[in-house]
Amino acid sequence: MQTLNRVVASPAGAILFLCLAAFLEAFGDSLFQSAFYRQSGVGRWMAIGCGGLVLAAYGASVNLPRWDFGRLLGVYVAAFFVVAQILNRVRFGQSPTPSIWAGGALVVAGGLVMALGQR
Repeated sequence: MQTLNRVVASPAGAILFLCLAAFLEAFGDSLFQSAFYRQSGVGRWMAIGCGGLVLAAYGASVNLPRWDFGRLLGVYVAAFFVVAQILNRVRFGQSPTPSIWAGGALVVAGGLVMALGQR
C-alpha cells in the first residue's frame, strides 16, 4: 500500500494510475454492453461475470491509494473519455462523430484546467 501511495504521489504516476482505472471502468462497461447486446446463453453470463470482476478491480484501484480523488477527477474524466473512445473503436468498430470529438476536446480541456489550475 505504501508503494502504491508513493506511485500516485507523483503527477506522472497518478496520471498513469488514473488511465489504468479509466481502462478498467470502460472495459468493464464494454463487457456488459457485449453481454446485453452481442452475446447469448453462456457467453452472456460469462461477459456479465467478467464485467463485474473488472468493475470491482476498477473500484479497488481508485479507492486503494490515499489521494485527493476529487481534485484528480477532471484528469480521470478526460482519461475515461479517451480510453472509452479507443475501446469503442477497437471492440465495436464505431468511430467518434465530429460532435463527439468536439465535446471530447472540451472534456479534455476541462480536465487540464482542473489538473493544472491553482491549488
